[in-house]
Amino acid sequence: MLVLLAGIFVVHIATVIMLFVSTISNVWMVGSYNFGTVSTGLWLLCNGTCTQLPVSSQDEASLKAVQAFMILSIIFSVVALVLFIIQLFTLEKGKRFYITGAVMLVCWMCILVAVSIYTARFTGTIVYTTNPHHGYCFILAWICFCFSFVIGILYLVLRKK
Repeated sequence: MLVLLAGIFVVHIATVIMLFVSTISNVWMVGSYNFGTVSTGLWLLCNGTCTQLPVSSQDEASLKAVQAFMILSIIFSVVALVLFIIQLFTLEKGKRFYITGAVMLVCWMCILVAVSIYTARFTGTIVYTTNPHHGYCFILAWICFCFSFVIGILYLVLRKK
């Protein structure tokens, strides 16, 4: 049981770190052009130097939603981690981590909404580039989506023995 708790804790910390990296880094879409590589993220456009991400007025609300939901997912993931630690030491034997699991599933939903909006609105939209493709931050966000779902379900099922 201790090994299972330690494993869940390690995966949860890895999920929090990957969420931070995928939200902060600017490599959601990558493309090439005559002078090198261009990458865009949720905040900046980088091609040697980073500048403000140019977004059309019709896509601005979508980008703000993606930014907000990714930040919310980080917040909910950290809150779930803190709740897990608190419940680990205060919960009676035989009780389940319902609150922690519910908060982690809310984090899962936030990641789902953010990455789905990004996929629908911004896939392949780097101007003046050829061969645009998803970067590692986009892939990390989907990995965090999977991890947060599995962790949330494990917290709901996990019983403190």
